[in-house]
Amino acid sequence: MAIIEIETLAEFENLVALRRDSLHGVRVQAIDLRDHTGTLLSLDTDGMVFLGCPMDSAALLHVHETGGLVFPSVPGVPFDPYRPTLYTADELYAGLTEKGYAGTPDALMYEWYQRAEAQHDVFHTLLRAIHDDAMSDALTELLHDRRVVGVMGGHKLARGTAEYAAAAHLGRTLARDGLVVATGGGPGAMEAANLGAYLAPSDDAALDEGLARLGRVPGFADDVGSWADAGFDIRQTLAPQRAGVTVGVPTFFYGHEPPNVFASHIAKYFANSIREDGLLARSNAGVVVLPGAAGTVQEIFQAATPSYYAPGDAAPIVLVDREHWTERLPAWPLLRALASGRGMADRIHLVDSVDEVPALL
Repeated sequence: MAIIEIETLAEFENLVALRRDSLHGVRVQAIDLRDHTGTLLSLDTDGMVFLGCPMDSAALLHVHETGGLVFPSVPGVPFDPYRPTLYTADELYAGLTEKGYAGTPDALMYEWYQRAEAQHDVFHTLLRAIHDDAMSDALTELLHDRRVVGVMGGHKLARGTAEYAAAAHLGRTLARDGLVVATGGGPGAMEAANLGAYLAPSDDAALDEGLARLGRVPGFADDVGSWADAGFDIRQTLAPQRAGVTVGVPTFFYGHEPPNVFASHIAKYFANSIREDGLLARSNAGVVVLPGAAGTVQEIFQAATPSYYAPGDAAPIVLVDREHWTERLPAWPLLRALASGRGMADRIHLVDSVDEVPALL
């Protein structure tokens, strides 16, 4: 029997009404069922799994006795490990105005992650793993049947620079070409690409104005709150109703880099390796690599590995800025050497500017 995931109360009620006698294989995820004791007591829950669904003691006992499995809610943790959806910037920055960045869910989750017991205790490790699996599941659901282009680049790229503007224009062009722009979800080049994609449904003047206004708060290092507030102001004034679908995939491993607010959907992971692999594997329309440092270099070769071994076609990899990738950080010569004599040779490209990228995807 097929597995069915239930993520809202309405879905649960509808499914029970339709399939009361055949609920084997149903997974109920993060739904408060304390007001539905009668319904639960009437079900044969054999083969059902409840993930973080509060229910009263009578219902809990009945589920156990009829063959269901319950993964309980976890108190005292600043996140829901079973959440069925991706984050939004509004969720992660909730309370920013009243409490400052240190009081936001994003900062509290990073603080929890940094604690020694969270790093080494098997229970905390389990919670992180469940959370990250929930992120992957939600990301897969969002991107199903969509064409995704990954845009990689350094987090230090400052607002107000020509390079930041170029990355934003690239994000807008790719989004208008029908692609979902996915980035590492942080500041710098990642924010710029998400910004362009987020404002893609708006007219051209919106991005120009947004770039000018963001340039007044060039970076996050001095004050994350002011940096994020500037982004929220752009969202509220330039795209209050229409915004493009664009994805950010940041990590608490680099928790000192706050998530940018222009990703409409945010899959934030504890495990950086899973985050990196998931982002690149889902970039089925190609990977664009803007100038960056160690993390960006890692992404180049992580993207190249499946292309190196792929028996057939793989998504293209486009490195932008010839001088950066041949002289400052000469990743291109190594990438080209790896590709020599293999099918991936036709799928790697080095260009001088972002204007050359769309035609190569």
